Amino acid sequence: MYKRKYFKNIFTRLNEPRKFLQVLAGPRQSGKTTLIQQVIKEIKIPSHYATTDTVDADSSIWIEQQWEIARLKLKSSGLKKDFLLVLDEIQKIRGWTETVKKLWDEDTLNKIPLKVVLLGSSPLLIQKGITETLAGRFELIRIPHWSYSEMSEAFNFNLDQYFYFGGYPGASSLIKDNERWKNYIKDSLIETTVSRDVFMMSRVDKPALLKRLFEIGCQYSGQILSFNKMLGQLQDAGNTTTLAHYLELLSSAGMLKGLQKYTAQKTRQKASSPKFQVLNTSLITAQTGKNLKEAKLDFNFWGRLAESAVGAHLINESLNTGIEIYYWRERNKEVDFIAERGGQLVAIEVKSGKKRLALPGIQEFSNKFKTHKKFLVGKGGIEFKEFFELSPEDLF
Repeated sequence: MYKRKYFKNIFTRLNEPRKFLQVLAGPRQSGKTTLIQQVIKEIKIPSHYATTDTVDADSSIWIEQQWEIARLKLKSSGLKKDFLLVLDEIQKIRGWTETVKKLWDEDTLNKIPLKVVLLGSSPLLIQKGITETLAGRFELIRIPHWSYSEMSEAFNFNLDQYFYFGGYPGASSLIKDNERWKNYIKDSLIETTVSRDVFMMSRVDKPALLKRLFEIGCQYSGQILSFNKMLGQLQDAGNTTTLAHYLELLSSAGMLKGLQKYTAQKTRQKASSPKFQVLNTSLITAQTGKNLKEAKLDFNFWGRLAESAVGAHLINESLNTGIEIYYWRERNKEVDFIAERGGQLVAIEVKSGKKRLALPGIQEFSNKFKTHKKFLVGKGGIEFKEFFELSPEDLF
């Protein structure tokens, strides 16, 4: 069973009296559908599942039709039992939030105990829609990419395979054919997410600039790069505000994040140069000419993959926990990752084998900020495999 902690969370909420819509949002192939099917199988509530895969984007009537099916099935039980309605890929329907609000409020007014779960693969689009229209009516659960433990259990991935092939379960059957695997990642996941999901979230005036930003971000994952320096590498003219906005869209799509520098003053964090961090290492390897064997022989490249895998794990597994992930750098001293929760700070250095552009700075950081704990991941510290089996909450 995958996404165990999320399974328990959803299972518990659906066994409570009807109060809120449950909304599961996460990037493509993060296991949302598998997760809810596991819940349906185990929970003692009759259900109706429907997906928008073959539905026209303007067919808001489809939502009403599925809702009526669920109401009818509930009515046939004499309204004495709960009933569960699950709508998958809900963000594909334009104006879905207004329709859901109307139907949910009708059930609330008429005391109809219909419980509803909505699934969506565009987190920012989902969150924007529900916060604007469904305020006070929902609970949002963010679902991350698959972890090393999940890929190992489901597909027998070893550590090297996880570094290289990342956490996309749907691509696991293709790893023996490297070119086919790369094409699947690029065509079915990267292109679909960047060119469709991201464009659905917000107006994008310079799509070529956004795509190039994504490519550079993957190429420089684990490195700090100012927006002004980025502009020098981008073929399409833009400005730093546009780049910051596009990077936020890519982060919301579960693809690429720009970590902020940790400072005591929150206003200064947003002004810092971002440290690029892919949220799935396959986004790096699928865009290179190296296969797994060649990647391992490239000492610096492999080290960068290892560090990016650590960063992705920290960010993905921190969702829904209140933990924020940063980096820190001052002059030539750097701390790879800073985890912060409720004012407590954990400093994490990764000994990955890549050529360092700055010296380890945990001691310097600790002299400036009260540090709760300090960790070394890699050679001489916590082994990578052991680290990936930990939750960021365990570090505190």
